[in-house]
Amino acid sequence: MSTNPADPLVALGALPGVPDAVDSVRKAVDRVYGHRVMRRRSTEVTSEAALRGARASAALSGADWALEEVRRRTDFGGDAEARTVGAALRLGAEAGQLLSIWRQSPMRVLARLHLIAAGDPEAVAGTAPGAPARVVADAVGRPRRDGESVDEPLIEAPLPGADEVAGRLEGLADLIVAGSEAPALVTAAVVHGELLALRPFTSYSGLVARAAERIVLIGSGLDPKAICPAEVGHAEQGRAAYVAAFGGYLSGTPEGMAAWIAHCGRAVELGVRESTAVCEALQRGAA
Repeated sequence: MSTNPADPLVALGALPGVPDAVDSVRKAVDRVYGHRVMRRRSTEVTSEAALRGARASAALSGADWALEEVRRRTDFGGDAEARTVGAALRLGAEAGQLLSIWRQSPMRVLARLHLIAAGDPEAVAGTAPGAPARVVADAVGRPRRDGESVDEPLIEAPLPGADEVAGRLEGLADLIVAGSEAPALVTAAVVHGELLALRPFTSYSGLVARAAERIVLIGSGLDPKAICPAEVGHAEQGRAAYVAAFGGYLSGTPEGMAAWIAHCGRAVELGVRESTAVCEALQRGAA
């Protein structure tokens, strides 16, 4: 139940096309949760969803590796692509552990997500080569400051200043803490879109935005077992479609916002399709 007397997310949930997207997502999620494999081997499906979601999120951030390469590799400390894949994998493994904190202190969770993504502070992008390690480490886990560069492949939208970032992050955190009666898909899409628009960290903001979307979907009860990797769907729809839909979010218009929410809904449905295929493969293997 929402405790926010002025819940803006509810209005987004009523935009043309959004209720249909919400209904379609719910039906798709219910179908995969009803698969017979989920009764016995849900942990395997969850693990595979995390792996595939991480691979897809990394692909959107410029590290488009084959799934088997991600599965095979153990060293992710090499070049920038390897670090991106490693960051996505760490986020995928950790997101579910932060659910209890998210509703009380989303800013703490976002800081934690960036710390997880950054891993080795000296590997954090967005700092000039040769800069002292203490400067690089200082950029980890906090919103960027004016004058700090941002390394976020794919997203080329105008970059808000540090003061705007701080204000909008506070507003987003207030919305999350207050709670909303809006469907989980709407909240997840707004969290994802807002973090992508702000790019609050010097690096890995896209990975963090998609991990936060995952946290909302899990914590809301829509996908409690984390088996519907929206990241897979975002990647499957293609980087161009992702950027175009995100442009709708940036526009702030009812049509643009509805298009972004619908895009995120389609991403969840494609994630469901991926996990359904995993369930079918496990069932054949067990037969």
